[in-house]
Amino acid sequence: MDSMQRRVASASVIALSSLMVAACGGSDGGSGGGFGSDGGAETKVTLVEQPWEDLMVENEIAAQVLEGAGYSVEIEDLSVPLTAQALAKGDADAYLGNWWPSQEEVFSDPIDKGDVEVMSTLVTGVTYEPAVPKYVAEEHGVTSLADLSDSAEEFDGEILGIEPGSPGNNSIQQAIDDDAYGLGDFTLVESSTPAMLAEVEKRAEQEEPVVFLGWEPHWMNIEWDLVYLDDPEEVWPGAGEIRAASREGFSDDNPNVARFLSQMEIDRETASDWVYSVSQDDRSAADVAGQWVEDNPDTVQKWLEGVETAEGDPAEATA
Repeated sequence: MDSMQRRVASASVIALSSLMVAACGGSDGGSGGGFGSDGGAETKVTLVEQPWEDLMVENEIAAQVLEGAGYSVEIEDLSVPLTAQALAKGDADAYLGNWWPSQEEVFSDPIDKGDVEVMSTLVTGVTYEPAVPKYVAEEHGVTSLADLSDSAEEFDGEILGIEPGSPGNNSIQQAIDDDAYGLGDFTLVESSTPAMLAEVEKRAEQEEPVVFLGWEPHWMNIEWDLVYLDDPEEVWPGAGEIRAASREGFSDDNPNVARFLSQMEIDRETASDWVYSVSQDDRSAADVAGQWVEDNPDTVQKWLEGVETAEGDPAEATA
């Protein structure tokens, strides 16, 4: 099964998300069975993603390694709120993009109820908050959210965001609604991640003032020298890590896949390189993943320690 066969087109999934979430748990290949040697055990795994390049590569690495061990992997593209819903309802198995605490407003309730379980920390030291290019910080003295209101005209009263409904956008809008730091006169400009980055790039080329939702790992930190804005009043949830989360009972039902996913660990610099390769070098996530797996057999074998194939053999031999 190649990458295109696994992947459901993002636009179709977003448009038909309710139908797809309901369909994922069908009796002909849902996520409920456990692994074993009785011939009837479920070996299909459903991973969820947003169109974030590092997450796409991580899912492709997981898919390629697990398929080499005899498992069937499906990757579905859902928004963050629908991802939480799919995991909570048991309609998807695992999610490798749980930015925390920036996704707290979406995931805290299902996690507290036990409908979603946190398996491990995948990436540490991540950042997710409003940022400006360094030239803006130096020229206009903007290094904190508290500095924005004094320079509102230079920014045209705009903070550039990403997809509507994303937790980061919601946090910006809440700060505006609460007039935190005097931001009440600002407007959140929602679009899409590529559109936002294109606008930042256009302004950065002219060294024009711009404030936008930034994060690391991402190629933006390689392309531009960024200053992430301080938050002395702590109105911003921030992000300190990316976690692997799963539906309730996934580790019990699918212990081998759960063990592999929970043993994945990626440094921030590697994740940024993946994002750059997909976004800037125009390589497919599947190609970047395949090359990384080929170049890092020792790491892959470490992730496979104690994991069995779908047939019950040591999975390390498949790496």
